[in-house]
Amino acid sequence: MFRSLGARLALTLGITTLAVILAVGAALFVALRDLHRDAGFARLHAVGTTVLAQVGPKVERGEVQDLLGTIREQLAGLEINVAFIAVGGRVVTLAGDAPPDGSAPAVPATGRGTFTDDTVAFNDGRPWLAATMALGAVGAPDGRGLMLATPDRSGAETLSDLLRTVPFVLLVALLVGGPLGWLLVRSTVRPLRRLAAATATIPSPSGTGNANIPIPAEGPSEVRDLTERFNTMTAELDASRRTETELLANLRHDLRTPLTVIGGFAEALVDGTAQGEAATRAARTISDETARLERLVDELGTVAGTGAPDLRPEELAPDEILRAGSVRFADRATRAGVALTVEAAGAPAFAADRLAVERIVDNLVENALRALESGGTGHVILGARAGSLADARPAIVLSISDDGPGFPPGALGMVFERTFRADPARSGPGSGLGLSIVRDLARAHGGDAIAENLAPRGARVSVVLPLVPATLGG
Repeated sequence: MFRSLGARLALTLGITTLAVILAVGAALFVALRDLHRDAGFARLHAVGTTVLAQVGPKVERGEVQDLLGTIREQLAGLEINVAFIAVGGRVVTLAGDAPPDGSAPAVPATGRGTFTDDTVAFNDGRPWLAATMALGAVGAPDGRGLMLATPDRSGAETLSDLLRTVPFVLLVALLVGGPLGWLLVRSTVRPLRRLAAATATIPSPSGTGNANIPIPAEGPSEVRDLTERFNTMTAELDASRRTETELLANLRHDLRTPLTVIGGFAEALVDGTAQGEAATRAARTISDETARLERLVDELGTVAGTGAPDLRPEELAPDEILRAGSVRFADRATRAGVALTVEAAGAPAFAADRLAVERIVDNLVENALRALESGGTGHVILGARAGSLADARPAIVLSISDDGPGFPPGALGMVFERTFRADPARSGPGSGLGLSIVRDLARAHGGDAIAENLAPRGARVSVVLPLVPATLGG
């Protein structure tokens, strides 16, 4: 019971409102009771002042009983008892009156017509309001007085007033406090419920849940701060997931090339197409591609653990890298009637991650071959030359040129976007990840990738890499 925050807030507000009403009621009870007592004493004072004129002569003649009887008749129906206080404090009452229990109230020494107010306990057990009026002359008090008493109903009258008032107070509290309390509970609970619902979608990948949709920051400042931090956390988590998904997709894409190469050369060995020196080259290529597969699998472990590839720069010779790439695709190019040519004379050595550069070359060559496979014979040139970056740092430019149909007009600015396939004639059945992977790996080294059309036909994709990547202080 009361496990939800809304129920607890409502209970707290209700108890707080009730406590405030009780506290205010208690303070009002004390104040109103004093007012009722003051009104009772004022009523007794008014009666005493009225009968003061007829008291003196009868007291002087000793006609106290007659005096009390006369006053009693005058006050019939007012529920006021009278008593005479003689010298020495002796109380004289009419037969049947309830005398005070114990000593009578003190007679004021301030002279005739002045009063002393007190609460007296009569023999019936009830409290009485007693106003004692001095009868002695001013300056010569003789201790005689007239006591007028009425039952003390100030508590009952105050309670009656409160019982008439409290329902209206409760109604006003409900009419005013109820909506305010509801707004408070709603402004606190609703954002938290929305936050809880969004939290449940966090395990879902982006696109299958609402974790990547920012939650409106509403409610108290603490709840808004919590919501903003949650939005920041989910945005970072979503970005991390996207990055990891893209990297894994890139690696899965690049695993196909060594598998294709291994399969092709293995088939050549099995059917006897590769013999002698060709068989040796085939076996060496299979061994190299197997090692590359192992490095790609290790790269998968790096991505799974950190969400990003781990670059390991080493000194590379452009001629060696490009010739190794042409060997990997030699069989495929031969079957497609495409000539592969390497032009890397004079290109400077550079430092980069070998596996990443091999992936760049493979994706560029595969992109060029795909453009030519659907349209007869052609020529692909794997080139390397010295160049520079936009900030004038020395760089190496690796380029793959083909004499295929080229990129469609207006597509050059989009060819490196993920899943972009400008023309089936050029992109074929692939996933469209190849050039995106090229640009990502180039930028990871501090370089970039550029696509251009050649005249009269063909296309060239170039990758500009710093001779020394930023990770090594270049």
